[in-house]
Amino acid sequence: MTQLRIAIQKSGRLSEKSLGLISETGISFNNSDRKLLTQSSNFPIELLFLRDDDIPQYVADGVADIGIVGENVIWEKKSHINVVEKLGFAKCRMSLAIPKSIEYVNASYFNGKKIATTYPVILDTFLKENNISAEIHEISGSVEIAPGIGLADGIFDIVSSGSTLISNGLKEVAVVKQSEAVIISDPNLSAEKHAILDKLLFRIRSVQKAKYNKYVVLNAPKSSVDKIVQIIPGMKSPTVVPLANDGWVSVHSVIQENEFWQIIDQLKDCGAQGILVIPIEKMII
Repeated sequence: MTQLRIAIQKSGRLSEKSLGLISETGISFNNSDRKLLTQSSNFPIELLFLRDDDIPQYVADGVADIGIVGENVIWEKKSHINVVEKLGFAKCRMSLAIPKSIEYVNASYFNGKKIATTYPVILDTFLKENNISAEIHEISGSVEIAPGIGLADGIFDIVSSGSTLISNGLKEVAVVKQSEAVIISDPNLSAEKHAILDKLLFRIRSVQKAKYNKYVVLNAPKSSVDKIVQIIPGMKSPTVVPLANDGWVSVHSVIQENEFWQIIDQLKDCGAQGILVIPIEKMII
């Protein structure tokens, strides 16, 4: 039977997020002993656990059919793969940083300077695009200590919260790229494996849509229904159910979570009461 092999990070935050997403799609794995390769018991897919830096090349070489990896790794490796889906997690910035005591105006500051990084390819591209002549020091791990020990004048690294920079006396001065987790695929997937990938993407998109949408239930005067429908139109149309109290209805709809607080006052102005906002587990459109 044809199976789709997906490569994910063997440990770390991206690994946990990837496994969590797969689990939410209803795909089950038994990998209590953390084998390198493990098969699903209810979907034609198997997991291959790798170092994140190796995932793009394994997919490009056809050892894995698809993979979940940060965009930053793809850009650095310049692998010949297809990005098929952005996943919205493991978001970070790829930024330049310098000691906080130094005054910074623009990227020309780095002319003639030394920059430490674990991403020399991405940094070199940025420097060339901006006509900046700087010396790149490629190092692995603990990039943020480089200025403090005199190895470099600044650094180029991944930034999430920025707390690591602060604790090392650095400040973020320029964001070069925004990165997040994506699904990549071998450009030469067979038709059978494409079909499995499409089914997997359908499940993932259903889970992702549910995360960003909420089910809303509210009570309102029947006379306000038309106005409320304009405010929360739902996927096609809200469900309107008569209440035992004459002249009142219950309105059921779906809205994006980030829109709710913007429209709550509008709903209240229409006489809405007893407003409930309920998480959605899956959303099939």
